[in-house]
Amino acid sequence: MAASIVYRELGGTDRRFWRLMAWLAVPLALGAAAFFYVEHHGHIVTGMDNQIVWGLPHVFAVFLIVAAIGALNVAMAASVFGKDVYAPVAPLSALVSVALLVGGLALLMLDMARTDRMVVAMTRLNTSSIFALRVVLYNGFLASVTVYFWFMLERRMNRYVKAAAIVAFLWQLLLVTGTGLMFGAMVARAAYDSPLLVPVFIALSATYGTAIFILILLAACRWDSRPIAEELLRRLRNLLAVCVGASLYCAALFHFSKYYVARSHDVGQFLLFDGGIYTALFWLGQVAIGSIAPLALLMRSQVSRGAVAAACALIVLGGLAQVYVTVIGGQAYPQILFPGMVESSSFFDGEIHPYTPSVAELLFSLGGVGLAAAMIAVALRVLALLPERLDEMGGPRP
Repeated sequence: MAASIVYRELGGTDRRFWRLMAWLAVPLALGAAAFFYVEHHGHIVTGMDNQIVWGLPHVFAVFLIVAAIGALNVAMAASVFGKDVYAPVAPLSALVSVALLVGGLALLMLDMARTDRMVVAMTRLNTSSIFALRVVLYNGFLASVTVYFWFMLERRMNRYVKAAAIVAFLWQLLLVTGTGLMFGAMVARAAYDSPLLVPVFIALSATYGTAIFILILLAACRWDSRPIAEELLRRLRNLLAVCVGASLYCAALFHFSKYYVARSHDVGQFLLFDGGIYTALFWLGQVAIGSIAPLALLMRSQVSRGAVAAACALIVLGGLAQVYVTVIGGQAYPQILFPGMVESSSFFDGEIHPYTPSVAELLFSLGGVGLAAAMIAVALRVLALLPERLDEMGGPRP
């Protein structure tokens, strides 16, 4: 870690910190109770069925995992690309990335049912399945970021930080590409089935991860009344605005291709105009709340910390709406089993399948968010990860 930067743990009294942990324990406890409730009664108590097999917990899991990939961008800008202005907050960036990934993976693994057979899935890897290969991608990313994080904290390993950062950066690209391909290569689902989902997920991961990182940075500095340099805030604001613009452009390109390509026109029409709740979530959630409103806040000449925080919160809400449309809407649209043929059966032919998430699913999903937040809070309390002052620019990068 850079010698010219003084790092301190999260301050405040013990009573204040334990009050925070008590609040974070609420979603954790409710999430654990919801998990055991579903585990005991089975997925029949959820809104999922044999048509919608990925429910609300998968929406939160995918969002957290995608955001975890993008949250590392600030650290990579400092350690790989030499942007010294981000160097003081590089350790926090790595911490947020790890915590979000752990929270997302906890939801992903516990929502797959038969958790008692989880070891079997880990030890008997089906290399022909991209879903199974995700285990390798997740573990590799988690290991590379953890090593990079350790090298920043251990002074004796500081000389290897750049090499570790390059490995983490390459694995970051590999993981976000694999996540996009996981959906894009799913040819049985017409709402997915597009290689354009790879750049879409790259842009979305940068947007969500940067927004969550800025929210946590602002909250931590407000907790300790630590000053933030206007230059750093301006750089983060501009970076977030570019990410939002890129994600909006990639989403427009994806939906344009779906709507105007003949074989996918119907699903494009469904997502953009005829999808009911999914169309509303796309236009109101992803486009208006998650893109246009944040850009309007970020592109003003004078932007306060409150405006930046509001833009980040809107991006998170819009991101959850976008992932809901992608994950749930993609399954609700009927599968085309025989393209160009007329098919008939009593098994939901041509029907838009309904889905209503249960309270248990919502509580379980919030438990994953609470787990990530609790990990960040504890790490900031016991480890010296926050610069004592963020209003002094410059200094060597980690």
